[in-house]
Amino acid sequence: MKTLIKPLLVAFTLSLVTFSASLADVNPGSRPAAVAAYKTGIYSTMEGKLQIALDKETGGAVDIRLKNADGKVLFYQRVGKNEKTSRIRLNLNELQDGAYRVEVTNGVETSTQVVTLSTQQPSAPSRLVAIN
Repeated sequence: MKTLIKPLLVAFTLSLVTFSASLADVNPGSRPAAVAAYKTGIYSTMEGKLQIALDKETGGAVDIRLKNADGKVLFYQRVGKNEKTSRIRLNLNELQDGAYRVEVTNGVETSTQVVTLSTQQPSAPSRLVAIN
């Protein structure tokens, strides 16, 4: 009977250690505590401004960033975990022509929209009307 108890005790201890290790959180800081689902609407206005509409669930924060082509953050806003909506209007008139990215993330999912700014050059009239 003694010979049977020792192998069973070793097997039980080994399975307990293996089970405990499989449940351990390897990197606890990489995941947010709560994640909120969100929906965005991004469009430009006639005045040359960028309108960002965000609707989300409570319980998790969502970050909004505007980045240039080099990845430099030009605008950042965090929508808190208790907020449900956010409406942001960005004035893009002072920015140079080029491609910019709007990134919206809840820590797990990231949605990216590319915004291209280009200035229309005035064109010369194609015909000239003169009165004598």
